[in-house]
Amino acid sequence: MYSILFDIDGTLLDTAGAGKSAFEAAFAELFQITEISREVKFAGRSDRAIALELMERHGVEPSPEHWHQFVESYLKHLETTLPQCQGHVLPGVVELLDLLQAMEHVLIGLLTGNLKGGAARKLTQYGLADRFKFGGFGDVWNDRNDIAKEALEQARFQARGKLNGTMVIGDTVSDVTCAQSIGAFAVAVATGGASRKELQAVEPNLLIANLTDVDAILVEIGA
Repeated sequence: MYSILFDIDGTLLDTAGAGKSAFEAAFAELFQITEISREVKFAGRSDRAIALELMERHGVEPSPEHWHQFVESYLKHLETTLPQCQGHVLPGVVELLDLLQAMEHVLIGLLTGNLKGGAARKLTQYGLADRFKFGGFGDVWNDRNDIAKEALEQARFQARGKLNGTMVIGDTVSDVTCAQSIGAFAVAVATGGASRKELQAVEPNLLIANLTDVDAILVEIGA
């Protein structure tokens, strides 16, 4: 079996800022912070890492209680911001997923910094929720490499110990480096959080413009 792990934001979807808007709404509701710091980076990071850094920057104790309050509020607001922001599925995504789902030796999963509940809401909004049966998420881990380990463990479980290779597809430097941390074939797609130059600098196995350019992906997985 061969597993392919997809990032979500900037790789599968452009949600037009729905996640960040939901972050802002949650911080306003819980902590009366009406404008979150622009110095905190969102792309390529886990929701947990982002939220805890924002708490620290704004003088909010990053306690387990505040974290759990944030999760509840964020997911509630995300249900509102997703339809309001009017994003879209990125080019080639549906067609590639159709091809992969037809291959008996391929497992399709997620490797994302999104909360599991956030990932489900985003994918449901854009009709992709039934495409992914497992993955690694940003509920527990701050470090993207730890999320990658979780996703790989899930892939091995799905493959019942018969996993012969793994590919990670993402749009940020962190997607590439976390793929490398688990020995996966790293595909960088220039549709989101990083320029081609930035992506090339971390030496992905493959760099493509978008997911309409799939020939090299199919060759790698033995299609």
